[in-house]
Order: sequence, then structure tokens, then C-alpha cells
Amino acid sequence: MDAVLEKYIPSAAVPLCVELIKKNGVHLKIVNQRVTRHGDYRQMPDGSHQITVNAGTNPYRFLITLVHEIAHLVAFKTYSRRIKPHGKEWKRTFTSLMLPFINTQVFPSELLPLLALHFKNPKASSDTDARLALALGVYDPPSDDKFIFEIPFGGVFRLYNGKIFKRGNRRVKRYECVELATGRMYLFSPNAKVEPIS
Repeated sequence: MDAVLEKYIPSAAVPLCVELIKKNGVHLKIVNQRVTRHGDYRQMPDGSHQITVNAGTNPYRFLITLVHEIAHLVAFKTYSRRIKPHGKEWKRTFTSLMLPFINTQVFPSELLPLLALHFKNPKASSDTDARLALALGVYDPPSDDKFIFEIPFGGVFRLYNGKIFKRGNRRVKRYECVELATGRMYLFSPNAKVEPIS
């Protein structure tokens, strides 16, 4: 287990992650990159616990996702399965599980203030925390993809599924974008990653 995790997370985080996985009886599956999610937790029909995490090359995002999913398992065990998946019980659990990792041995010092702020009230996805998502993106492999907020008004972009959109006005938190093939309007998070088309 240690050797596998060494490929995906900072080495200083490996012993504690191995402990969390063993203590909670987690079957960890590392899967190919999925665009719609970074990871998920499932209780299997036989009662075992499976966590899947995308095999990305960003060790910090992988670590946050892994602990996020373990927090679901621990929160359900502690409070019952009737709690909201990203409710106050999960937030409390996620924060307490992440605290031992938030230090300069695991994360670069420039991420620490953003992580401290994020874990005062963690979101369902670190991607919805725009500042943290941008800071984590620095550690992603090089790509031509851009965030929606970087696409100019009227700029055209493509999604992972091949659909093409034109960026419109910003509403309070999201951007209006028109799908060119259908003329339908969609709302996009400012930090959604897309492929610009010149």
C-alpha cells in the first residue's frame, strides 16, 4: 500500500493515509481520470467500503480527494447514513481528518493559508472554492485548458464531451454560456476547466 500511495501523494502523507485506510477497512481503487468527479465513496453490497480516486498527477488534489472520501465513510459510521452527504457532520469529520496533513511537510507553504480558510467550512468539492482550485491548478500537468473566467466575453470553448459554447455575461457567481449547436443557455462555474477554441 505504501509503495502505491507514494506515486500519488506527498511522501510525508503516506503513513497517515495508510493508517486511515487500514483503520476504516477501505478498499482503494485508483482509476483513470474522470471529468465529472475526482473521487467517490461507496458501501458495497457485501458491506465493504470502496473508495475510488482519479489517478491524477497532482499529489495535493489526490490527497484532499482521498481524505474527502474517507470522511464520508467515517461520518456515516459515526452519525448514521441518514446525514446529508456534505452536511455539518461530514464537514466536521473532513476537517478533523485533514488537520494532521496541513503542514509544510505535506503541502507547499503557499497553499497552507488557502487550506486553512477552506477547512473552516469545507465545500462539497475543492473545485467550488475558486481560490483553492486556482492554487491547486498550479500543480497540475501543463495543459491548454483554461478556466471559464479566463475565456473572454464572446469567446468560444469546448467541453470534455465535445460540446461547443460561447461565453456570455457573468451572473452573481456563474457565467451564462450558450451551446452553439442548440442555442440553449447554461450556467458555468467560473473555475470550470474548458478548452478554448480560437
